[in-house]
Formats: sequence, C-alpha cells, structure tokens
Amino acid sequence: MEDSDLASRDVIPHEKAEFGPSTGNEVSSADALVRALELAGQGPRPVFRTTRHRTITRRGVMWLGQTCNLRCYFCYFLDRIESKEHPEHAFMTLEKAQAICKTLVDRYHNDAIDIQGGEPTIWRPIYDLVRYCHEIGLEPTLITNALLLDDTDNCRKFKEAGIRDFLVSVHGLGEVHDRVVQRRGAHQRQMNGLRNLREVGIPFRFNCVMSKPVIPQLPDIARLAVKTGALVVNFLAFNPFADQAKDGKRSAENVAPYREIGASLDEALDILADAGLEANVRYLPLCMVAERHRKSMYNYQQLSYDHHEWDYASWSWTTQLPQRIKEGGLSGGVPITTQGLVSRFRKPAEKVMRLPVLGAAAVRMNEELGFFLDGLRDRDALYRQNARQRAEIRMEYDKCDECSRCSVRSICDGFHRDYFEMFGMQEAQAIRLAHDVDDPRHYIRDQDKVVERRDEGWAFPKR
Repeated sequence: MEDSDLASRDVIPHEKAEFGPSTGNEVSSADALVRALELAGQGPRPVFRTTRHRTITRRGVMWLGQTCNLRCYFCYFLDRIESKEHPEHAFMTLEKAQAICKTLVDRYHNDAIDIQGGEPTIWRPIYDLVRYCHEIGLEPTLITNALLLDDTDNCRKFKEAGIRDFLVSVHGLGEVHDRVVQRRGAHQRQMNGLRNLREVGIPFRFNCVMSKPVIPQLPDIARLAVKTGALVVNFLAFNPFADQAKDGKRSAENVAPYREIGASLDEALDILADAGLEANVRYLPLCMVAERHRKSMYNYQQLSYDHHEWDYASWSWTTQLPQRIKEGGLSGGVPITTQGLVSRFRKPAEKVMRLPVLGAAAVRMNEELGFFLDGLRDRDALYRQNARQRAEIRMEYDKCDECSRCSVRSICDGFHRDYFEMFGMQEAQAIRLAHDVDDPRHYIRDQDKVVERRDEGWAFPKR
C-alpha cells in the first residue's frame, strides 16, 4: 500500500464545523475553563532551571507531510492539506525523515527538533522516528493537536520511544476551539490528552494562534496553562504565511486588529507572570503590549534566542521543497550569508539554477562559499542579518512615520503588508527611550527562560 493511502486511512474522519461568526450559544469563557479543567485535571508543571543568558537556539524543524485530521482555518498549509495532489500533501517515508534528522545533527549541529505534519501523530512510523531522533541526540518534540493523545496507550508509547515533550495547539476553549479547528469534539479530546500526558509524565507546552474568536479567551487559556502544568505558553499572531498569503484568505472577519488583542493579551501575560510561567508572543509590533511584557515579545530578530524556536540555518534548509515532499532525495545546504543575495535577486538566480550544467555548479559554489563565509562571521550578527531579510524581503513587513520616531525601531519588524492594507498602521505608538536601541536582546534579556536538562551544557553562561 502507498504511503499516501496509509496517511489517508489514518486520518480521523473529518466532521466539518463551519467557521463563522459566533452563534450566540457559546458558554462563557469562565464556564468553558471550568469544563476544560474538569476534563484535563490539574497538577504542577515540571521543575526546570531558568536563565537570562541569551544564546542562539540549537533546535531544528521538519515537516513530515501536509496531511491532518483537522482543518484549522488559519493554518499556513490549509490548501496543501485539502489537496491530495499537492506535492507536499503526502507523508514521506521513514527513511527520508531519518535522513533529514541525521543531516540536522551532522551538518547543522542541532540537538533538538520540532516534528510537524500536518499532524505528526497520525503518521504511522512516528514512534520509530521519535526513537531514532532520541538515539542520535536530536531530542524530539511533536507539534500536535493532541487528538490521538486522548488514548493513554499512545502517550505511553511516545514516552517509551523517548519523546522530549509536546507542543499542543490550544486555539480556544470549548466551542470556540472546535469552531476554529473545524471539528466538533476536538477540544474535549485535547483536554483528555493533557490529562494523559501529565499522568504519564511527559511535559507539554501551549501554542495559541490569536485569531479573532479566541481573543476574549486569552486570559482563561493562560489560567488553563497554569492549572494543568504547562511548561511554556506561546501566543502567535495570525500571519499571512504560505497558503494564507493568497488573496482573500484573511479579512476583518478572522483577523483581530492589534488594538483588540492588547488588553486581553496583557491580562493573560500578567496571569502567567504571576505564576512564574514563561510566555512568548510572536510577530506583534513591540508597542502592542505594556512595557512590563516587552521581555516576552519575539519578532524575527529575537526568535533565534528562544531555545524552543528554530535555528535559522537548518530551518532554511528543511523549508526547501526537497525536504518537504515524499519523492526524491535531499537538497544541498543553505548558507545564511548567501541567502540575502538569493532573496534580493530571486528571479535571475532561479533562472541560473535551472541551467543543467551551470545551475549545478552555481549550487555547489553557493553552498561551499556560503558555509565558508558563515564560519568567518560573528554568529549573532549573521543571524540578525538573516532575521531582517526574512522580515523585510520575504515577509514584506514595513513601518510607518510613527515607527520612525520609535527608539526600538531597529529591533522591531513593524507591520505586515497584508495587515496594514486591512487596518492601516494607526495603532503604532512610538516607544520613547533615552537613546535608540540596536540590540535585539534589549528586552528579552530580562525574561526568565526555561532550560531543559538536555540543554544545560550550552544554554548557561560559561564559567
């Protein structure tokens, strides 16, 4: 049987719950939290040391294939999940996944990995891959909707295979979560999964995409994290990446203006701070939260300093098509130094790369020269350059006149083009300090970040 057939067979039948405006019949957020805690139970989070020392992450990432048992309306890969004909839809083989993981260790020196699908728990060889990663020193995390974790036996199998932790996608409470992920009963199964993880002894963290319906629930999602024993909570802006970049996918119906996010997010961050729980906010302008919470704000220039985020060097490689499809071998490496040139001159570069002889030579030259130059440069400066290229060239972030008067303008991405075309940039509020800031660690150096035992050898300052 083909892998694509196996993947399709393993997908839980999809019962679509159309996303749309509130029906008016939802229970309150507080009542939804009470019900969630009845399902998930309560307990302490694992105890790990923390640090304010900032070092570049060593975590990689991979995508097994865009096959999933949910249809989150904000998903960056929703079109690929819906289309079986898309080259990234089918799950890859175990052998190819293992080859990617080995490359992350040998070439990029990663020691942890986020494994994604689609939904990785429905990929049949997942336990074998987790075991392999653990054996080669690439400690595995699964980014998951946790539906299949409502089976305790599955959790035990992951524990035995050597899973490091789970990053659970909590995109609302109760009916709001089900409506956003477009499957009835998803929230209940997810809460059962949290209970099972805690009982089996597997740490978990939360990811929450701040789409419009979930904004009023952010404080109660924070309370859920505290009471269930989550290790970290990430709040992510709903961004126009990948399939979401297509016209018409995002609108005022599903994207919340930043002014609507601010107060609810500040309250959620206060709850987490009072509990001593690490919180991270991705891809919002720095001025959108209260000053006390700017230490939790991660734009592209700050991402590399989060140990649970992805290394830019290996991320650039695994995001290439050969590493995301079932068929074919792996591509060569992607040096950071030459990425800026390729981004700025993408069309002529692509033409050169397609020429049979010259293209192959250009690829080899780019790889060999680029890695040599990477080794000569200061790593922090190298990653910062790459961060700016990602924000300004690839993702089309921009700034307004108010931003030009801001003291932290050089370490903030600003507003995505898609966002300011919908809402403008009137929400920007210049941050005025005694002097301009040029160090991306200016705020985040005051955040206490969790250091898991496997990372203690490199995450703490050298004595």
